[in-house]
Amino acid sequence: MELAYIPSPSHGVLYLGPIPLRGYAFCIIIGVFIAVWLGNKRWVARGGRSGTVADIAVWAVPFGLVGGRLYHVITDYELYFGEGRDWVDAFKVWEGGLGIWGAIALGALGAWIGARRRGIPLPAYADAVAPGIALAQAMGRWGNWFNQELYGRETHVPWALHITSSEGGRVPGYYHPTFLYESLWCIGVALLVIWADRRFRMGHGRAFALYVAAYCVGRAWIEYMRVDDAHHILGLRLNDWTALIVFLLAVAYMVVSARKRPGREAVVEPGVSDGGTAGTEAATEDGAGEGTVARAADGTGDGTGHEAEGAAEEKAGGKAADDPRDLAEADAVPAKDEAESAKKS
Repeated sequence: MELAYIPSPSHGVLYLGPIPLRGYAFCIIIGVFIAVWLGNKRWVARGGRSGTVADIAVWAVPFGLVGGRLYHVITDYELYFGEGRDWVDAFKVWEGGLGIWGAIALGALGAWIGARRRGIPLPAYADAVAPGIALAQAMGRWGNWFNQELYGRETHVPWALHITSSEGGRVPGYYHPTFLYESLWCIGVALLVIWADRRFRMGHGRAFALYVAAYCVGRAWIEYMRVDDAHHILGLRLNDWTALIVFLLAVAYMVVSARKRPGREAVVEPGVSDGGTAGTEAATEDGAGEGTVARAADGTGDGTGHEAEGAAEEKAGGKAADDPRDLAEADAVPAKDEAESAKKS
C-alpha cells in the first residue's frame, strides 16, 4: 500500500451550468496571461510602451496554438488517421496534444507579423517574453495532469503519480510525474533567464536563445523517462532528436550574435526610447505636466514661450523691455554731473 502519491483528478472537466471548463484549456489560458503580464513588465523596463506585448500576442498566441497542434498531429498521425480512428479528433485540442516545438516555431511567425506591423525588432520582443513563455509552459503542463497523460516509468517514490484511467491504452498504477518534472524545470529556466539577463544585459535575441537551450536540456532527460508511444530514430525518441538539434542551433545563435551584435538594443520601440515620448515622460516625472511641456513647445500658456523669444531678441542685440533699474541709473548720471559743476563754480 502506497503511503504517499500524487492523485490524478477523477474528471478533467468541470461544468459551470451548461458550460464545460476543461482543465487542459484552463491551464493554457492561465499560462498565456502569465506570459503576457511578465512580458509586458520586462518590455516596459527595456524602454517599450505598455500594451505592446499584448497587441503582438494577439498574433502570436493563435499561431502558436495552430503550430503546436500541427506538430502533434503530424508526429502522431496514427492517432487520428490510423485504422479505426476518427480524423475529426485532430481538431479536439481540449483533449490534449500540443507540441511545444511547433508552438514556438509558428508562434514566432505570428509574433514577427505583429512586430513588423509596429516597426519593432522581433529579437528584442523575444528577449522580453522569454521567461514568461517558460512560466506559461510550467502552467500548461498541469493540463496533462488533468488528462492523466505524459507520465514516466513505473515507480514507487513518494511523489509518484497515481494513474486511475484505463482509456487509450493506459494501465492504472504509479508512475513518475514527468509533467511535474517539466513544470519545475520550466520555472527554473525562467529564473535562469531573468538572472542572466540582469547580470549580462543580454540583447538581440540572446535571452530567448538561452531559454530555448536551457529548456532543451531539461526536455531531453524528461523525454527519456516517458513511456507513451513515440517514433524512434536510432534508438532515441523523435523529441529527443528535436531537442538536441534545437539546442545546438540556440547555442550557435548565442555565440554568433554576441560577436556580431554585443550589448543590448538602445531602442526597442520607435517613438518611445528614441526620444519621441521619452522627453514627455521625463518631464512628467520631474513634476512638470504634459500640458506645460506642450505649451512650452508652441510658445503659449504660462509665458514660457515668450520668455524664450525675449531671450533670443536680447541675444541679437535688442531688449524687449527696458529694465527700470537701468533707467534710474541713467537719470542719476546727469544729476551727478550738474552737482559737481555747481560745486566747482
